[in-house]
Amino acid sequence: MAAIAADALGPEHVVGVLMPSRYSSPGSVSDAEAVATNLGIRTLTVPIEAAHQAFLEMLAEPFRGHEAGLAEENLQARIRGTLLMTLSNKFGWLVLTTGNKSEMATGFSTLYGDMAGGFAVIKDVPKLLVYALARDRNELAAARGAAAGGELIPLAVLEKPPSAELRPDQIDADSLPNYDVLDPIVEGYVEQDASVTDLIAQGHDAATVRRVVRLIDHNEYKRRQAPPGVRVSPKAFGKDRRLPITNRWSG
Repeated sequence: MAAIAADALGPEHVVGVLMPSRYSSPGSVSDAEAVATNLGIRTLTVPIEAAHQAFLEMLAEPFRGHEAGLAEENLQARIRGTLLMTLSNKFGWLVLTTGNKSEMATGFSTLYGDMAGGFAVIKDVPKLLVYALARDRNELAAARGAAAGGELIPLAVLEKPPSAELRPDQIDADSLPNYDVLDPIVEGYVEQDASVTDLIAQGHDAATVRRVVRLIDHNEYKRRQAPPGVRVSPKAFGKDRRLPITNRWSG
């Protein structure tokens, strides 16, 4: 996202906001700082621990007797979304959301959290293509001599397991199929109008297909509330593909 913004607008017009939490790994923080340095963009660091702790204390009574789970994890994303929108409101900045097509398809994004913003640059770009584009951008930087070793985006970013880092040792694969399994199913179902039967006949695991299709259908309500973004595929979410969001609808 930062690389796209810097290329499109010039690094002098881009500000990166680092919002570490209690679960942010040192590597994630240093990787983000390295990306900013390589791109030449300005950064602000706004730790969210104080706000996170305050919210947990405010919610202690209503949450009493319930195990910590998704609500507490998403709280961190919503704190970050609030901070970004407040900075936007203060300085007139446009917040770019970070969700890609794989995440938007399956609901692996947080309303009023990482979905908060004004423009969703990669909402139609599947996760694996995001990685491919990042590697391509590194090759271009190397050819231009713009970054040491061509690593405009550090290889550590591209090689470590994807994670939202909202709980200890969390990785995306805890909640979703691996992206090399997920993305072809999303492409088939969304862009090629393949049915569940079609996808299973293509060799995809039946249980995985049904699970992914259910996630896609049931998260239409989230996508209706997402910011606009660029269409790069044959069929994007939005006006290209709309499902009913009425109660109990099932395709």
